[in-house]
Amino acid sequence: MSVMGLFFVFIASIALIWLVRQGVTQSPWLEEGEVAQYRGARGVAPPPAAKVGLAVFLAVAGCLFSLLMAAFFMRSDAPDWRMPPPPAILWLNTALLAASSLALQMALNGARRADMARVRSGLTIAAVAAGLFLIGQLWAWRELLAEGFFAASNVANAFFFLLTGAHALHLIGGLVALARTIDKVRIAPRLTEALTTSVELCAIYWHFLLFVWLLLFAALIGWADGLGAICRRALS
Repeated sequence: MSVMGLFFVFIASIALIWLVRQGVTQSPWLEEGEVAQYRGARGVAPPPAAKVGLAVFLAVAGCLFSLLMAAFFMRSDAPDWRMPPPPAILWLNTALLAASSLALQMALNGARRADMARVRSGLTIAAVAAGLFLIGQLWAWRELLAEGFFAASNVANAFFFLLTGAHALHLIGGLVALARTIDKVRIAPRLTEALTTSVELCAIYWHFLLFVWLLLFAALIGWADGLGAICRRALS
Protein backbone atom coordinates (compact mmCIF):
# COMPACT_ATOMS: atom_id res chain seq x y z
CA MET A 1 0.00 0.00 0.00
CA SER A 2 1.30 3.48 -0.84
CA VAL A 3 2.10 6.10 1.77
CA MET A 4 -0.84 8.16 0.50
CA GLY A 5 -3.13 5.19 1.09
CA LEU A 6 -1.72 4.76 4.58
CA PHE A 7 -2.47 8.43 5.26
CA PHE A 8 -6.09 7.90 4.27
CA VAL A 9 -6.42 4.76 6.39
CA PHE A 10 -4.84 6.49 9.38
CA ILE A 11 -7.12 9.53 9.20
CA ALA A 12 -10.25 7.44 8.58
CA SER A 13 -9.34 5.15 11.49
CA ILE A 14 -9.01 8.07 13.89
CA ALA A 15 -12.37 9.48 12.80
CA LEU A 16 -14.06 6.07 13.07
CA ILE A 17 -12.62 5.32 16.51
CA TRP A 18 -13.71 8.73 17.78
CA LEU A 19 -17.25 8.30 16.48
CA VAL A 20 -17.53 4.82 17.99
CA ARG A 21 -16.30 6.09 21.36
CA GLN A 22 -18.92 8.83 21.22
CA GLY A 23 -21.60 6.15 20.93
CA VAL A 24 -22.89 6.87 17.43
CA THR A 25 -23.22 3.13 16.75
CA GLN A 26 -25.88 2.75 19.42
CA SER A 27 -29.53 2.25 18.40
CA PRO A 28 -31.66 3.43 21.33
CA TRP A 29 -34.83 3.38 19.20
CA LEU A 30 -34.54 -0.41 19.00
CA GLU A 31 -34.53 -0.81 22.77
CA GLU A 32 -37.75 -1.46 24.62
CA GLY A 33 -38.81 0.94 27.32
CA GLU A 34 -36.78 4.12 27.34
CA VAL A 35 -37.12 5.26 23.76
CA ALA A 36 -36.71 8.98 24.41
CA GLN A 37 -33.65 8.58 26.61
CA TYR A 38 -30.38 7.86 24.81
CA ARG A 39 -27.51 6.17 26.59
CA GLY A 40 -24.30 5.38 24.79
CA ALA A 41 -21.85 2.62 25.53
CA ARG A 42 -20.47 4.55 28.51
CA GLY A 43 -23.71 6.09 29.66
CA VAL A 44 -23.03 9.49 28.07
CA ALA A 45 -25.20 11.69 25.91
CA PRO A 46 -24.93 11.39 22.13
CA PRO A 47 -22.28 13.63 20.54
CA PRO A 48 -23.53 17.00 19.31
CA ALA A 49 -24.06 17.25 15.57
CA ALA A 50 -21.40 19.97 15.41
CA LYS A 51 -18.82 17.60 16.90
CA VAL A 52 -19.62 14.88 14.39
CA GLY A 53 -19.52 17.42 11.57
CA LEU A 54 -16.13 18.70 12.71
CA ALA A 55 -14.75 15.17 12.86
CA VAL A 56 -15.87 14.52 9.29
CA PHE A 57 -14.48 17.86 8.12
CA LEU A 58 -11.10 17.22 9.77
CA ALA A 59 -10.93 13.83 8.10
CA VAL A 60 -11.59 15.43 4.69
CA ALA A 61 -9.14 18.28 5.35
CA GLY A 62 -6.54 15.76 6.51
CA CYS A 63 -6.93 13.82 3.27
CA LEU A 64 -6.58 17.06 1.28
CA PHE A 65 -3.33 18.01 2.98
CA SER A 66 -2.08 14.43 2.67
CA LEU A 67 -2.65 14.60 -1.09
CA LEU A 68 -0.86 17.93 -1.31
CA MET A 69 2.09 16.66 0.68
CA ALA A 70 2.29 13.48 -1.40
CA ALA A 71 2.33 15.58 -4.59
CA PHE A 72 4.95 17.85 -3.01
CA PHE A 73 7.32 14.96 -2.25
CA MET A 74 6.78 13.28 -5.61
CA ARG A 75 7.39 16.48 -7.58
CA SER A 76 10.42 17.47 -5.50
CA ASP A 77 12.41 14.65 -7.11
CA ALA A 78 12.37 16.44 -10.49
CA PRO A 79 15.58 18.11 -11.71
CA ASP A 80 13.89 21.51 -12.09
CA TRP A 81 12.84 21.59 -8.43
CA ARG A 82 14.37 24.58 -6.64
CA MET A 83 12.81 25.45 -3.30
CA PRO A 84 12.81 29.15 -2.43
CA PRO A 85 14.69 30.17 0.71
CA PRO A 86 12.22 29.99 3.61
CA PRO A 87 11.53 33.48 5.01
CA ALA A 88 12.78 33.87 8.56
CA ILE A 89 9.37 35.14 9.66
CA LEU A 90 8.00 31.60 9.30
CA TRP A 91 9.65 30.79 12.63
CA LEU A 92 7.78 33.62 14.32
CA ASN A 93 4.56 32.57 12.58
CA THR A 94 4.98 29.05 13.93
CA ALA A 95 5.39 30.40 17.46
CA LEU A 96 2.28 32.58 17.02
CA LEU A 97 0.14 29.66 15.87
CA ALA A 98 1.40 27.53 18.76
CA ALA A 99 0.54 30.35 21.16
CA SER A 100 -2.93 30.61 19.61
CA SER A 101 -3.51 26.88 20.04
CA LEU A 102 -2.24 27.04 23.63
CA ALA A 103 -4.52 29.97 24.41
CA LEU A 104 -7.54 28.07 23.11
CA GLN A 105 -6.62 25.11 25.29
CA MET A 106 -6.47 27.53 28.22
CA ALA A 107 -9.92 28.81 27.29
CA LEU A 108 -11.24 25.25 27.12
CA ASN A 109 -9.83 24.44 30.54
CA GLY A 110 -11.47 27.60 31.85
CA ALA A 111 -14.81 26.64 30.29
CA ARG A 112 -14.70 23.24 31.99
CA ARG A 113 -14.12 25.01 35.32
CA ALA A 114 -16.82 27.62 34.63
CA ASP A 115 -14.18 30.37 34.69
CA MET A 116 -15.67 32.99 32.37
CA ALA A 117 -12.74 35.42 32.71
CA ARG A 118 -10.24 32.76 31.67
CA VAL A 119 -12.41 31.76 28.71
CA ARG A 120 -12.68 35.33 27.45
CA SER A 121 -8.97 36.04 27.82
CA GLY A 122 -8.00 32.75 26.19
CA LEU A 123 -10.28 33.30 23.21
CA THR A 124 -9.07 36.86 22.75
CA ILE A 125 -5.39 35.88 22.87
CA ALA A 126 -6.04 33.04 20.44
CA ALA A 127 -7.78 35.33 17.95
CA VAL A 128 -5.06 38.00 18.13
CA ALA A 129 -2.24 35.46 17.75
CA ALA A 130 -4.01 33.80 14.81
CA GLY A 131 -4.55 37.18 13.14
CA LEU A 132 -0.85 37.99 13.57
CA PHE A 133 -0.02 34.58 12.08
CA LEU A 134 -1.99 35.44 8.94
CA ILE A 135 -0.28 38.83 8.70
CA GLY A 136 3.05 37.04 9.05
CA GLN A 137 2.15 34.64 6.26
CA LEU A 138 1.31 37.56 3.98
CA TRP A 139 4.64 39.13 4.93
CA ALA A 140 6.42 35.89 3.94
CA TRP A 141 4.64 35.95 0.58
CA ARG A 142 5.60 39.61 0.09
CA GLU A 143 9.22 38.84 0.92
CA LEU A 144 9.41 36.02 -1.61
CA LEU A 145 7.71 38.04 -4.33
CA ALA A 146 10.05 40.97 -3.69
CA GLU A 147 13.01 38.63 -4.24
CA GLY A 148 11.56 37.36 -7.53
CA PHE A 149 10.26 33.96 -6.38
CA PHE A 150 6.99 33.99 -8.32
CA ALA A 151 4.64 31.02 -8.48
CA ALA A 152 4.88 30.87 -12.27
CA SER A 153 8.67 30.86 -12.35
CA ASN A 154 9.21 27.49 -10.65
CA VAL A 155 6.96 24.66 -9.52
CA ALA A 156 8.58 24.66 -6.08
CA ASN A 157 7.55 28.28 -5.64
CA ALA A 158 4.01 27.36 -6.68
CA PHE A 159 3.90 24.60 -4.07
CA PHE A 160 5.05 27.03 -1.38
CA PHE A 161 2.20 29.41 -2.15
CA LEU A 162 -0.28 26.55 -2.57
CA LEU A 163 0.50 24.84 0.74
CA THR A 164 0.67 28.01 2.81
CA GLY A 165 -2.39 29.43 1.03
CA ALA A 166 -4.50 26.32 1.63
CA HIS A 167 -3.56 26.35 5.30
CA ALA A 168 -4.32 30.08 5.57
CA LEU A 169 -7.77 29.57 4.04
CA HIS A 170 -8.56 26.90 6.63
CA LEU A 171 -7.37 29.26 9.36
CA ILE A 172 -9.54 32.10 8.06
CA GLY A 173 -12.56 29.79 8.20
CA GLY A 174 -11.63 28.91 11.76
CA LEU A 175 -11.33 32.60 12.66
CA VAL A 176 -14.92 33.14 11.50
CA ALA A 177 -16.11 30.41 13.86
CA LEU A 178 -13.86 31.72 16.63
CA ALA A 179 -15.25 35.25 16.21
CA ARG A 180 -18.79 33.91 16.56
CA THR A 181 -17.79 32.04 19.70
CA ILE A 182 -16.17 35.15 21.17
CA ASP A 183 -19.33 37.14 20.48
CA LYS A 184 -21.49 34.51 22.18
CA VAL A 185 -19.23 34.39 25.23
CA ARG A 186 -19.12 38.20 25.41
CA ILE A 187 -22.88 38.58 25.77
CA ALA A 188 -23.51 35.41 27.80
CA PRO A 189 -24.13 35.97 31.52
CA ARG A 190 -22.70 32.53 32.33
CA LEU A 191 -21.17 29.55 30.63
CA THR A 192 -23.55 26.98 29.22
CA GLU A 193 -22.99 23.53 27.79
CA ALA A 194 -23.44 24.91 24.27
CA LEU A 195 -20.78 27.58 24.82
CA THR A 196 -18.38 25.03 26.27
CA THR A 197 -18.93 22.85 23.21
CA SER A 198 -18.20 25.81 20.91
CA VAL A 199 -14.94 26.53 22.73
CA GLU A 200 -14.02 22.84 22.58
CA LEU A 201 -14.65 22.67 18.83
CA CYS A 202 -12.47 25.75 18.25
CA ALA A 203 -9.69 24.24 20.35
CA ILE A 204 -9.81 20.93 18.48
CA TYR A 205 -9.72 22.71 15.13
CA TRP A 206 -6.80 24.90 16.18
CA HIS A 207 -4.80 21.90 17.40
CA PHE A 208 -5.41 20.31 14.01
CA LEU A 209 -4.23 23.45 12.19
CA LEU A 210 -1.11 23.59 14.34
CA PHE A 211 -0.32 19.93 13.64
CA VAL A 212 -0.77 20.43 9.88
CA TRP A 213 1.33 23.59 9.90
CA LEU A 214 4.19 21.89 11.73
CA LEU A 215 4.26 19.23 9.00
CA LEU A 216 4.12 21.85 6.25
CA PHE A 217 6.77 23.96 7.96
CA ALA A 218 9.12 20.98 8.26
CA ALA A 219 8.68 20.26 4.56
CA LEU A 220 9.13 23.88 3.46
CA ILE A 221 12.39 24.39 5.36
CA GLY A 222 13.83 21.06 4.27
CA TRP A 223 13.54 19.09 7.50
CA ALA A 224 11.31 16.48 5.85
CA ASP A 225 13.72 15.50 3.06
CA GLY A 226 14.23 12.08 4.60
CA LEU A 227 10.49 11.49 4.80
CA GLY A 228 10.14 12.73 1.23
CA ALA A 229 12.68 10.18 0.02
CA ILE A 230 10.70 7.41 1.72
CA CYS A 231 7.44 8.68 0.18
CA ARG A 232 8.93 8.88 -3.31
CA ARG A 233 10.32 5.37 -3.00
CA ALA A 234 6.97 4.00 -1.83
CA LEU A 235 4.91 5.88 -4.43
CA SER A 236 7.17 5.03 -7.37
